[in-house]
Amino acid sequence: MKILVIEDDEKIINFLKKGLEEESYIVDYSLNGDEGIYLATVNEYDLILLDIMIPIKDGIEVCKTLRNSNINTPIIMLTAKDSIEDKIKGLDIGANDYLAKPFSFSELLARIRVQLRTNFSNQTTTLKIDDLELNLLTKTATRAGDNINLTAKEFALLEYLIKNKDRVLSESVISSALSNMDDTNISNIVNVYIYRLRNKIDKPYEKKLIKTLRGLGFKISDD
Repeated sequence: MKILVIEDDEKIINFLKKGLEEESYIVDYSLNGDEGIYLATVNEYDLILLDIMIPIKDGIEVCKTLRNSNINTPIIMLTAKDSIEDKIKGLDIGANDYLAKPFSFSELLARIRVQLRTNFSNQTTTLKIDDLELNLLTKTATRAGDNINLTAKEFALLEYLIKNKDRVLSESVISSALSNMDDTNISNIVNVYIYRLRNKIDKPYEKKLIKTLRGLGFKISDD
């Protein structure tokens, strides 16, 4: 699942990005309102964390603009303002929840899960291909009934592959989509994680799901 963080404090961004990626979320971020609106408009996100006090356009204006553009992605407001009036204002202009700084990261995660459960109430929260299942809320994977222990980055990659079932994805496309996989110390990071995934979800089983198309990229398929 993919989260957009719109926040101008880089320390908070780094804190949120690290923590959310450890929970298997894919994270994009913006330092100002204009860029935040652009990213939320051209990309699909499962949730937006939006600070009120951001430059160019503040969080209130960002929220109004997104809702007026029929972008209904759940929004959790993050702000140092914690008065009842501020909370009411944020909720009235379309925010789904409101969390005052400083906040507990565990509480934030709980609020994120609430919004995702609500947003996905009429949708499936499980991705499946053949006998492999991925639960997007509990961040768990099973194959043929066996529990598979995946790291956050492995889970994010597998989620992306299954959501693009039967589609050939190049290394650059995968790397761009999964920005949280960036690692300057590993030049072939996508190949490394594909190898790790194969060892966990394919090697112990007769049927192989991850395919390599030489010179083109990778795909997951039950063919």
